[in-house]
Amino acid sequence: MLSIDPKEISTGKLHGYLLGAVAPRPIAFASTVDADGNPNLSPFSFFNVFGSNPPIMIFSPARRVRDNTTKHTLENALATKEVVINVVNYAIVQQMSLSSTEYPAGVNEFEKAGFTMLKSDIIKPFRVAESPVQFECKVNDVIFTGDEGGAGNLIVCEVVKIHISEDVLDENGAIDQHKIDLVARAGGSYYSRAKDGFFEIPKPISTLGIGIDVIPSEIRNSSILTGNNLGMLGNVEQLPSETTVNNFGKEHPQFIGLETSKKHTFAQEYLKKNDVESAWKVLLLK
Repeated sequence: MLSIDPKEISTGKLHGYLLGAVAPRPIAFASTVDADGNPNLSPFSFFNVFGSNPPIMIFSPARRVRDNTTKHTLENALATKEVVINVVNYAIVQQMSLSSTEYPAGVNEFEKAGFTMLKSDIIKPFRVAESPVQFECKVNDVIFTGDEGGAGNLIVCEVVKIHISEDVLDENGAIDQHKIDLVARAGGSYYSRAKDGFFEIPKPISTLGIGIDVIPSEIRNSSILTGNNLGMLGNVEQLPSETTVNNFGKEHPQFIGLETSKKHTFAQEYLKKNDVESAWKVLLLK
């Protein structure tokens, strides 16, 4: 058995061991606003519920391991003392992943990831309309566990309003675990679908996805492509070049001149195989 003294390995390596071993973890999809009211949206898997009377949730936007900087969510929570914790199900997991891209301050991740901003009843931060359960929370406390890269910042939240989609309720008004179809975070690029096991999503860290907001409207408003499909398409750093698309067309002439619905259907098949580049080539063919 490998035995490790945490003080004798790098923080990055320790971080990997911790996340790989303590999994799967629920995801707090946290929406906040800054002092000027600008929205921010980001997922965190250092998260759980810790009481029901009062209803308390805690999540931790940890200091970045690589450069010891703090995240906008933490800064906003300290400034406004409010946050919405949205739960993540399988239907929105690709868009959620796209929102974890570290866009600069002031960029609206709701727009980048293609989510709908829904006004909260009690607090200022917006809810994610596509999330099946949304918790409006007041921040009671923030506990700082250290000041080095990787240190946790525990945001202690009290739930002041809960919103639940009736689509995930059973005949008795309880949440049906099959209907809600939750996902959780594991180590590396792995996630766990509660009712179906593990799957992978490449995690955007060093690059910025183009975002769903810049996808052409014909594609963005597709009746065939799902939110997860759009999340995958928006997670590319750049679109294939015209030359690359034309060469793809020469190799696959069956995709040239297709009506929109058929083109979207073929692109979706590529996305099911995680071949995002080919999906984009199909979509961009004339």
